Amino acid sequence: MSVFDWSPVWLSLRVALSALAIVVVLGTLAARWTARHAFPGRDVVDGLFLLPLVLPPVVTGFALLVLLGRNGPVGRFLESAFGVRVVFTIHAAILAAAVVAFPLMYQSAKAAFQSVDPRLEDAARTLGAGEARVFLAVTLPLAWPGVVAGMALAFARSLGEFGATAMVAGNIPGETTTVPLAIYFLADAGELRTAGLYALGISALSMILVVGLNVWTRRRTPRWQRRAGR
Repeated sequence: MSVFDWSPVWLSLRVALSALAIVVVLGTLAARWTARHAFPGRDVVDGLFLLPLVLPPVVTGFALLVLLGRNGPVGRFLESAFGVRVVFTIHAAILAAAVVAFPLMYQSAKAAFQSVDPRLEDAARTLGAGEARVFLAVTLPLAWPGVVAGMALAFARSLGEFGATAMVAGNIPGETTTVPLAIYFLADAGELRTAGLYALGISALSMILVVGLNVWTRRRTPRWQRRAGR
């Protein structure tokens, strides 16, 4: 009986959590900025932020490969200045997962920030609160359910990322082979039982996330709204 290889599982969790940390910070800041500021070209910026959501993941991965490869502008700079190679490392897998998960975090957080009444923020400013305190004490608590929903969706998307990861990080056992990559290559090799175990595990984890988010959202909903079936 062969020993089950847990390395794709731990690697997937490491990649998903690292990508989540990136998109929570960048997605929240970007969403807050575009939700509260009008500037020329905002629609174009909005489209760029959401582009990975509509592009095939392989296309996103190809773009990252062109940018981060040895002959790409970013990859060449990082290697010549710091001796850092990104492609075909775990860093590339984290970056790919962060890029494809970013739109989900951004879109959810932006909708949440837009739902916050600006008069509440203005009231805090008239009492002497700075922008950072207004955001942390007023805006973020009121928008928190939407931000948490974005975090859950971004984590689930990072966990299941395949196309962009395969393009920019490759399939290196123990280094870049996440669960989706392991499933693909095991199924291709005819090892359906092991591929099925991985598929079952990642499906169960995603289901727990979705159900947990629904339960948490329902408990946060006021009782009168639950009675009305909203």
